[in-house]
Amino acid sequence: MTQLTHMSSGKKVALVLGSGGARGYAHIGVIEALEARGFEIVSISGCSMGALIGGIYASGKLPEYREWVCNLDYLDVLRLVDVTWSPMGAMRANKIMNKLEALVGDVLIEDLPIPVTTVATDLVRQREVWFQSGSLLRAIRASIAIPGVITPVSMGDQMLVDGGLLNPLPIMPIVAAHDADLVIAVNVTAHSPQPVSLEELLPKEREENDSRTALERERDANMGGWMSDVREATKRLWDGLGGNGEDDDGEEETPEARGKREWSRLGMILESFDITQAALAKYKIAGYPPDVLIEIPKTVCSTHEFHRAKDLIRLGRHLADEALERRMPGIASDATE
Repeated sequence: MTQLTHMSSGKKVALVLGSGGARGYAHIGVIEALEARGFEIVSISGCSMGALIGGIYASGKLPEYREWVCNLDYLDVLRLVDVTWSPMGAMRANKIMNKLEALVGDVLIEDLPIPVTTVATDLVRQREVWFQSGSLLRAIRASIAIPGVITPVSMGDQMLVDGGLLNPLPIMPIVAAHDADLVIAVNVTAHSPQPVSLEELLPKEREENDSRTALERERDANMGGWMSDVREATKRLWDGLGGNGEDDDGEEETPEARGKREWSRLGMILESFDITQAALAKYKIAGYPPDVLIEIPKTVCSTHEFHRAKDLIRLGRHLADEALERRMPGIASDATE
């Protein structure tokens, strides 16, 4: 087991942001918690959603990105899904990338004020690819390409997909961050002894500060409408990929039964990938334990629940506060909310 750094009273942080789909919104809350305590983030390594949040933060556009995602409801999220008929993936992610381009422009990684490493996986050579220079947006796009879900990125003889396939918590790229006093890692695919919900982990808000309406709370608790819309989108996808509308006995399925089957195919890909990432992250943590580990249980929401940004950001900040207070109570006590 390798210990990366010694505990220090310094406030320069090398930050590792892991993959995990929508749970990656928690990274925003972690960054807010660090900034509230006067920490300086001097290096970032990220994978998938961690690469996206890390890159947006380093480009100085996190407040604008935060405002955008916090105003997305589940229908807005559905509109961002651009289904493709490609056998390489169900979605292109063009709409999301166009939004990011409008936000940060065509910036190069080497021109960012904070060193950033994003991690992808090369299917051809079966190895990690670290982006530390070149187009930030292209590096992010490669890192978020969930196999079978989001189409891969072709670069020369490389076929690049989500870095979480091999390294969902990329601690190694920041081992050489000598200017950092602390290595802080955020694992958003953490195992928990018992399944725990987002609502159970969130601190109770004072009623006068709760701006959410009863309708919004009911919407977040009931995913039925959004799931139906996703099933319809995946229905069109599987039709294009040669689905024949018949069950294993050769009998024609009802539209409802067929929709459930088609959603289960995509859902199975996402859940299987999630489980693999969770197991790999445990090995990364064991091999290179960070100074502070912030863990977001994978059961708090599904990978695709991108309409829950507000609560996931709040959860990230809350769990970051707790982790910092456990390891560095003297520093954490200086925080201002």
